[in-house]
Amino acid sequence: MAGSDFVPVTRFAVPGRIAVSNRAAALWQTATLTEVRRETPQASTFRFAVPGWAGHLPGQHLMLRLTADDGYTAQRHYSIASPPDDAGHIELTLDHVEDGEVSGWFHTVAKPGDEVEVRGPLSGFFAWPGDRPALLIGAGSGVVPLMSMIRHHRARDLSVPLRLLVSARGPEDLIYAREYGSETTPVFTRRAPEGVPVGRLAPAHVAPLLGAEQPPGGWEAYVCGSNAFAEHASRLLVEAGQPVDRIRIERFG
Repeated sequence: MAGSDFVPVTRFAVPGRIAVSNRAAALWQTATLTEVRRETPQASTFRFAVPGWAGHLPGQHLMLRLTADDGYTAQRHYSIASPPDDAGHIELTLDHVEDGEVSGWFHTVAKPGDEVEVRGPLSGFFAWPGDRPALLIGAGSGVVPLMSMIRHHRARDLSVPLRLLVSARGPEDLIYAREYGSETTPVFTRRAPEGVPVGRLAPAHVAPLLGAEQPPGGWEAYVCGSNAFAEHASRLLVEAGQPVDRIRIERFG
């Protein structure tokens, strides 16, 4: 299973898969932008008021729709960064993608008071209801749905174990840097603070969590990032002993 030909799939049949209300997810709702917060030079968080939002589970995403004055529409899927307890509001954290039609509008045009349409929540596969130990691994903006899980863990003061390994090019690229606590281990691939090693996510980061630090019953692992990162991280997990059917992956790019 851990051989060089192992290629992780995106979705596994995990017992207890969370059901999503198709009826709620099918309805478009108006979301009003209320706040913009800069996270890194390339990423910002956009907070919306959505009075009719039915709620979500940490790890779920939504569909967002922009409509131009001439009627042209653009739709994108975005992970939800906010916790479920943030009633009537949702937060999205978007990278400014070069030539990105929607992200470009958000980063260069959008201002508080602007309205967009959203529908969701979508997908129960990557959701974490807070009922099992969670090992989270993300890179870049892949940390967005994982932050929803961390915020949920803190808001509910959950005792279930939760750990995060987050990879970024350097400290200035670490999304949500001000919010991380003892549950988080950052991995810097290009630039790091003095005394901190530089390099990719490695077996040395993963093995301890699946050895002496593994909770009774093991982890449910959540991996989110680019295609290359998702394959690399999931391979490390399997090689360290994580069961394949307890790895959930969201990938982009």
